[in-house]
Amino acid sequence: MKKIYITAIFVLFSTFLFSQKKEKANESTIVEKVRNYRKANEHALLKEYIELLSLPNIAADSLNIRKNAAFIMEMMKKRGIGKVQLLEEGNPLAPPAIYGEVIVPNAKQTIIFYAHYDGQPVNPLQWASGLEPFKPTFVDNSLDKGGKIISYPKENEAINPDWRIYGRSTADDKGGVFAILSAYQALEKSNIKPTVNIKFFFEGEEEAGSPHLGKILDKYKNMLTSDLWIILDGPSHQSGRKQVVFGVRGDVNMSIKIYASKRPLHSGHYGNWAPNPAMQMARLLTSMKDENGKVLIDGFYDDVIPLTTSEKEALAKIPTVDEEVRTDLGFTKPEGGGLSLVELINLPSLNINGMQSANVGAMAANVIPTTATAVLDLRLVKGNDHARQVEKVVKHIRKQGYYIAENEPTDEERLQYPLIAKVNALSGYNAQRTQMDLPVAQQVVRAVQSSTAEPIVLMPTSGGSLPLFLFEKYLNTPTITVGIPNYDNNQHAENENIKIKSLWGGIETVAAMMTMK
Repeated sequence: MKKIYITAIFVLFSTFLFSQKKEKANESTIVEKVRNYRKANEHALLKEYIELLSLPNIAADSLNIRKNAAFIMEMMKKRGIGKVQLLEEGNPLAPPAIYGEVIVPNAKQTIIFYAHYDGQPVNPLQWASGLEPFKPTFVDNSLDKGGKIISYPKENEAINPDWRIYGRSTADDKGGVFAILSAYQALEKSNIKPTVNIKFFFEGEEEAGSPHLGKILDKYKNMLTSDLWIILDGPSHQSGRKQVVFGVRGDVNMSIKIYASKRPLHSGHYGNWAPNPAMQMARLLTSMKDENGKVLIDGFYDDVIPLTTSEKEALAKIPTVDEEVRTDLGFTKPEGGGLSLVELINLPSLNINGMQSANVGAMAANVIPTTATAVLDLRLVKGNDHARQVEKVVKHIRKQGYYIAENEPTDEERLQYPLIAKVNALSGYNAQRTQMDLPVAQQVVRAVQSSTAEPIVLMPTSGGSLPLFLFEKYLNTPTITVGIPNYDNNQHAENENIKIKSLWGGIETVAAMMTMK
């Protein structure tokens, strides 16, 4: 009897191992077929991508945003995606979202793939010589490492995966749109059926703070039912490994304007006597953080929800890249008081985006300026509320002796208060974090891992921000973010770029998630 029992266990165990090997073989076969399709169609895929990148896509530019939407809709229709339509909030000037769906017979889950097709505003004068934001350009390496501009590859010319494409939204986030649609195309052309129902959702104003996204989600919530949103945005890990991110930080911006004299003054005649708003701003900003980067504003960290045990374990397994990245960026001592980059990402932050007071360089003059302005970027983690975090900063400014003016200060206010500041908070949103142990989350982890030989990175929270709390608020649906671009992609800045290797890897990653089990 004992022998029979042991034999039965052995048979069951052998069957389990066989099924596991068979499943892994199927996964690798899918990735291989997708890769083979991509290799056979690289030039056609990139040609379409270049056309998409050539369309200016600033959210405030309604005409060009709609051209982008129309182009993407045609891409979807060419791929046989059903119910392609614009999701309009009601304001004709608001950028529309784009929707489409593929219903798979007998599929038990529905996944919505998200990317945004708008990009950050551009200043062409800040881009490197030979580059234009909306004229995608091939470069044989990173410009920071001596990369040279090269011609668009000919039809019979091999495409080097280490080449880069420079242009606005190459990485953030038309690369996500491209990967999603190209992955579905590769599966369809390779006769591979997705295992889940697929819905496509492309937003047109993420870089403007998604002011209409909540209304769109609420208006079309019956159409947007799903088990999970997979967000294709943000970079891969700094180590070069693929990563799955379970949360994002929230974000809110605020501006501070300090007032002094009503007109600019000669620095020789009035220096050391008339107040200098630039110096006042420097002192105010210095009071907000210590030399290690810790925010000194009362209560700034008080409402942070601590990471769970599993999230802490995931952090401990992330490859350490701090020294490599610090050396690459060219500075000696990081902030953080000894905490690592990934640990600091899971804390709220206060960053100075920019300061302005009078002129510098060739335009500099010997004056005492009338005003000084600074723009702050507050990144939030789970537990922070964007309005409450702004109020903490306002209280700190008052604590430094400032009178907070509602508008431009009147003559009476100028003569009554020695320190005057006007503070404006822009629209913001809170952080979001999905539980790492959700079954559907683990499915995504296994799928992404199946698309690469290296261990993937599991990140509790991304350093960047997206309004993902809206998907839980209006749809009660979790989100997971999977980044595609190389980490050194210059997103939001001049010379934005993406490695072609990252585009190819992104197609394979998305295809694996569309066929996950």
